[in-house]
Amino acid sequence: QVNLVESGGGSVQAGGSLRLSCQVSGYTYMSLCIGWFRQAQGKEREGLAAVDADGSTFSVESVKGRFTFSRDRAKSTLYLQIDKLEPEDTAVYYCAAATLGQYCRDGLCTCRPTSDFNYWGPGTQVTVSS
Repeated sequence: QVNLVESGGGSVQAGGSLRLSCQVSGYTYMSLCIGWFRQAQGKEREGLAAVDADGSTFSVESVKGRFTFSRDRAKSTLYLQIDKLEPEDTAVYYCAAATLGQYCRDGLCTCRPTSDFNYWGPGTQVTVSS
């Protein structure tokens, strides 16, 4: 069982910054693929990035430049820093975990936002006003 809890969301004005956290527990943290996602009201969930067990990060093109992904191994916590927030960033932000059996096949592990994530956090709301 993997438990994930997001925090750090809130209401901010356009141009501001937020740092979201994803606390991971209940599993061997270092073997997980952790994904970041967001879902705006009335829209489909959007994959933002995935952080591999070795810390390497794959992020989608649309978030490069304003979104920074990092992690603190000692705290089993991952972070998503969003700068220059725009009203279009308003959404519920989620982190999710894929265990080895979900993102590894025949000895090949591929950690991407499109991987099969089997554990999800409850999400944290980010609201950006213009």
